[in-house]
Amino acid sequence: MSELHQYPWPEASSTGVGSFPGTDAGEALRTVLGELPDLAHLPELPERGTGADSTGRSAALLADLPVETGPFAWRVTQRPGRDARRAASFLSYDLEALETHGHDYQGLLKIQVLGPWSLAARLELRGGEKLLSDPGAVRDLCESQREGVREHIADVRARVPGAGLLVQMDEPLLPDVLLGAVPSASGYRTLPAVDRVTVEERLRALYAAISESGAVPGAHCCRADPPVDLLRRSGARALSLNARALPTGAEDAVGTAVEDGVGLLLGTVASTDTDLSDPAVNVAPVRELWNRIGFAPELLSVAVAVTPVCGLAGVPVDHARAVLEACGTAARVLRDDPC
Repeated sequence: MSELHQYPWPEASSTGVGSFPGTDAGEALRTVLGELPDLAHLPELPERGTGADSTGRSAALLADLPVETGPFAWRVTQRPGRDARRAASFLSYDLEALETHGHDYQGLLKIQVLGPWSLAARLELRGGEKLLSDPGAVRDLCESQREGVREHIADVRARVPGAGLLVQMDEPLLPDVLLGAVPSASGYRTLPAVDRVTVEERLRALYAAISESGAVPGAHCCRADPPVDLLRRSGARALSLNARALPTGAEDAVGTAVEDGVGLLLGTVASTDTDLSDPAVNVAPVRELWNRIGFAPELLSVAVAVTPVCGLAGVPVDHARAVLEACGTAARVLRDDPC
């Protein structure tokens, strides 16, 4: 069984997934830092429009791989387009707001980036086909992202020098990449499945680069079929999963990850505009999963941080604040009454 000190966050921690409502980075950061004192995250504000979306925001971090918006999707190009410059401007503004409001923050700070496989499934080549269809282009993308993420970590660390960093690589499309279920640009066919060995090698290199930069590598996949074993073997030290979507049988892979010292960010608090008043409802999926795994109750609130089931973009700001507050309450309930 893993030792208690192996997990990256303090006991009874909670955090957000990534996205947040509104367009004011300062307001979002004040809320996040106020509600999440031990494991804050850099909020993403997609309601600002093109360039604030997860694809454009993450593409803006790529080193020497310019992008622009095409007719249907972001695509690789010879020089950054107007929307790419807009994405970089949004990110720069967010980091300035982080420095202003969080310069003295001392906890673990989570930043989110769209992972290489989901990014490859969303980006297009200059000719219009999905970047995922070209193994050489995927290799270049992965190398570019590794360098860009290193630079991003250094930039964030300089702005919030007292914080530890957790880099959450979002991979919502990774199950589709592995199954050969990513549609082509035309939509008339699907792209071939990518070999698991190749997927794991690319992720391992990325997670190693994050670790070498002094940050904790993490992965987020809120699907019902997250490739937990693959992500663990690749070197992710934190896994963000939707506890309400995990099927029976997932406990074996999840348990192995916990035994290896991988922390769990478990989505259990509803993100939509619903009643959040009953903590028992919010913690039930986590308790059930933990009981199926069979680990000691006292380890639960150490290995697990509580999150919403998904991002909060689109909900009222007051409700988003209430969701984060409910996550904090759920984390404390799991500490005080894990079973």
